[in-house]
Amino acid sequence: MADSGAKTETAGEALPLFYSRPEALNPARHGSLGLTARSDFSFARSAHAIPVVASEMPAAMRSYPIVFIGAAKAPVIITGLRQDENLFVDADGNWAGPHYIPAYVRRYPFILADDPKQPGRLTLCVDRASERVIDQLLAPFRDDKVLPFFSGNEATEATKQALAFCNQFQIDFRATREMVDKIDAHALFAPRQSKVTLEGGEVLNLTDFQVIDEAAFNKLSDEAFLDLRKSGALSLLYCHLASTNSWTSLVHQASLRKAEGAKSA
Repeated sequence: MADSGAKTETAGEALPLFYSRPEALNPARHGSLGLTARSDFSFARSAHAIPVVASEMPAAMRSYPIVFIGAAKAPVIITGLRQDENLFVDADGNWAGPHYIPAYVRRYPFILADDPKQPGRLTLCVDRASERVIDQLLAPFRDDKVLPFFSGNEATEATKQALAFCNQFQIDFRATREMVDKIDAHALFAPRQSKVTLEGGEVLNLTDFQVIDEAAFNKLSDEAFLDLRKSGALSLLYCHLASTNSWTSLVHQASLRKAEGAKSA
């Protein structure tokens, strides 16, 4: 299933976070497959940083710090204080309420990727490694309801909804990339590290990320500020700055995880 558009975050040799066997959906190859209807976020249990787009930052900033990583300065939410630790996903694959679940997570196991047969077009793919992707013949032996990908050669409503969601995410992803590039053009990024003290006195030093240099931002000329406003980047910028208050949310979540561990011990 294809759609037009620019390259996605799958561009490059490395596969995106969570994905290991993405395959372009088609009825000949996947006609008997479907997706279990239950929500299970176990795949995100070891993700301590997750990509986020500008349109969801007003919701995400209430629960997670938003920082920028890598040479591309990609915006991510911080979900853990240690490597391979997501404090918001429990042992049963549930996401801790009432915290916002990022679109990148809700999109999985679907993704848009470049179509090698049609340059310049994107095609809907599904990660065959996902435990939620099963053969419908196995459905009677499971408790889960299965939503088929195809009905004959036609995409089902579930597949159409997945395509629509991925299309919107791709639009938001490109818009966010343009905002970040605009902010970077004004030299507003600065490397930073954060020192977090957990209950019990343990101190963690978090490094290798960048933030908006608030002092540099406040010194912008009126012309530069207007340039950022016209680009739509101000909302992203302000959400990032406000999200610094959410480091305490991570500490609180870590204390809850520690308490849960003590109960089960």
